[in-house]
Amino acid sequence: MAASAGGFFNFDLLAFSPPGWGGVLLTGFLHSIQLAVGGYGLGILIGIGGAFGKLYGGPILRDLMEIYTTIIRAVPELVLILLLYYAGTDALNSLLVLVGLPRVDISGLVAGIFVIGIVQGAYSVEVLRGAINAVPPGQIEAARAYGMSPLKIMLRITLPAMLPYAIPGLANLWMIATKDTALLAVVGFSELTLVTRQAAGSTKAYMLFYLAAGILYLALTLLSNVMIGVIERRARRGMAETA
Repeated sequence: MAASAGGFFNFDLLAFSPPGWGGVLLTGFLHSIQLAVGGYGLGILIGIGGAFGKLYGGPILRDLMEIYTTIIRAVPELVLILLLYYAGTDALNSLLVLVGLPRVDISGLVAGIFVIGIVQGAYSVEVLRGAINAVPPGQIEAARAYGMSPLKIMLRITLPAMLPYAIPGLANLWMIATKDTALLAVVGFSELTLVTRQAAGSTKAYMLFYLAAGILYLALTLLSNVMIGVIERRARRGMAETA
């Protein structure tokens, strides 16, 4: 029964032991966090490489990065997830067979992180490219005058100096990553949205479980906002305040 005699919701259904679904929802929520963190981290790595490639790479690399960011940002994310999830795993196994290696069974978590990372990477490229362009050129010129190598300039000057300019855009991408995990439900990965749908379908307590899922997503967003605020304040230490 979805509703109890003592109230509109039967909160026993959220218990962590059967017949409650609380443990299942929490596991799905943790899977969603794993997907978001892994995909976001991969996206940032792609974004850093792509941003420097667009700004300082040769014509071929710049064109490849432009094609990548244009296609990924133009195609709806759900279509990209379906395409990358199924076609990507098939392409990898076909390549393994071609070189004489056995096919591999790619876990849903790894595939999901890869898919979200590819999508996030295209947006990260543009966010980080804009942040790099915002770094005062004099800082880079001073580093070159001291004889620093391009790698040291990137690690010690460019990346730290661009961080305050990149944080707002990267924070927004993190929020998008947490929501994009729900799209993995269409390929059967047991993240929060899929297990919520399963729990609601089994008990018919749709309002209870979807509200519970919404509260979990909201809690993650609020906690993320606090952490982002701390990171932004630390990154902006020493910078002049603007009116």
